[in-house]
Amino acid sequence: MVKTQYGIKYAVHLITNHFGNLVAKVCECLLRKGPLTLHNIVRYTELTQMQVKNSLLVLIQHNCVQAFRLADTGGSQSAPKQITQYIALFDNILHRMRFSKFLAIISQEFDTLCVGIVEGLLQHGRLTLRQIVERANSSQKEGNSVGMGAVQENLRKLVMARYVEHCPTAEPFLESPTEDDAPARKRGAKSSKMVIEPETLEQRVMEAARPMEAKRFSLEMDTELNEDGEKDQNKSPDKHVGDKRKRDASDPNVDSDTTEDQVVLWHANFEEFIRRLRHKACIENVRARMDDGAAIVLSAMLEASKTEEKKVRTASSVPLSVNSIYEEVIKSEKGRNMTFDHVRSALVQLSSPPPFVTVIDESYSIDFKHIIEVAQSEEVESIVLKRFGRDAYRMFRLLSKAGRLLETDKISDKIFVEKKETTKILYKLWQDDYLLMEKLVVGTATFLLWKVNKHVLWEHVLDEMFHAALNLSLRVAYELEQQKEIVNLPTDRREGPMKEKYEKLKKMRVLMESSQMKLDDAIMLFHDF
Repeated sequence: MVKTQYGIKYAVHLITNHFGNLVAKVCECLLRKGPLTLHNIVRYTELTQMQVKNSLLVLIQHNCVQAFRLADTGGSQSAPKQITQYIALFDNILHRMRFSKFLAIISQEFDTLCVGIVEGLLQHGRLTLRQIVERANSSQKEGNSVGMGAVQENLRKLVMARYVEHCPTAEPFLESPTEDDAPARKRGAKSSKMVIEPETLEQRVMEAARPMEAKRFSLEMDTELNEDGEKDQNKSPDKHVGDKRKRDASDPNVDSDTTEDQVVLWHANFEEFIRRLRHKACIENVRARMDDGAAIVLSAMLEASKTEEKKVRTASSVPLSVNSIYEEVIKSEKGRNMTFDHVRSALVQLSSPPPFVTVIDESYSIDFKHIIEVAQSEEVESIVLKRFGRDAYRMFRLLSKAGRLLETDKISDKIFVEKKETTKILYKLWQDDYLLMEKLVVGTATFLLWKVNKHVLWEHVLDEMFHAALNLSLRVAYELEQQKEIVNLPTDRREGPMKEKYEKLKKMRVLMESSQMKLDDAIMLFHDF
């Protein structure tokens, strides 16, 4: 998905809130201009080289920027040199808004120590085992220290579940970009042409940086710790845990080929968290359209096929027999009340138009792509209904399902609205970029034809969502700034009118932050799933 203009502004806003204006300036430069060398970042931002280096260190530490190397011939006949460039990871920046959702997933599956480990990785970006142990002990009550063995065991659980993984390669080498890697041409809001976008440079860089599957989720632990979590005294006392890897990951003056002998750095695997949130969205969408029985069966199918799906993100799940689905259904508390016939009936319901489950030779597969597409259509239809009214909703729904150009008279006849009013509503939808319009001239007569282009519209709707998320976040910050005296007031002094103002502010903040989370769910539907 292309980075929209408000998407970039929203990402910069998140970085500003978390790391300040200086780091945000470097990040915005990379988001707007694409991959740059250290020299060019300094030139465009007009910051000092040290300021840019420190900002890159912060962004790399928190998985918001990835360094990579490209071959640079420089027009000379000599052997090409390798230059280091930096690219902003737009998706990872957006994930910072979802940390509470990620922790909620961990708290449902694991104990508090696992939650603490993941919380530390989300807060600090990348940690060694020693740093994870130190953080776990600092959060415990006095006298209740956590041993390295306990931390290792819980870290192993998280790695096995793929919520935690080894950090990517510091500076992977990438072949020089071709014309296909150039940014896709901007599409006009009212253009009916669809541009098929190639794999982005960001995706190529991350694929090159990602360790091999065996190493990515390897249970190899930090060898510089003894059983008490202390640094091994046999190691050089001058070497600090994590220092070497940290320098290699960000400093363009350090040869990345020297990173073989290093301690292990861990970070949260956002890919797995998004996969789980996609599953949750699919289940809730099925529950809303059908019933609890269908949702339970879909959930069981997801559980039965999760091992295979973790290996690769696919549009459909692995095929499952009805017997294996039933075995998984009765493992859950709610599923134990379902009979075999009930499960088969739910599968028939799920495979009926619109089919969320495909059936081939008595094997059932979940069609993730179709479930998400239906959810996206319903989300946009809901926006049209709220913004333009019921008649506009009916017109939009008609055009959306038709998938082709329809003339004004035909639309008017089908929804039983006068042509003059129909034309007025269609014009409004067109002006706000929800419809495409074409004029057909036949002799002296001119006919207006209308169509919904989902590829163009979905991007427009996503940009509007980013705009709304930015405004909502700014509003929360503004309200808190206006009432900072009440927020900072000691609890024992919040009495009478001051207490009422504080409670009112608290309710407002909860309401707005809840709205932010719901809006982010919609953003994920169009951007991440």
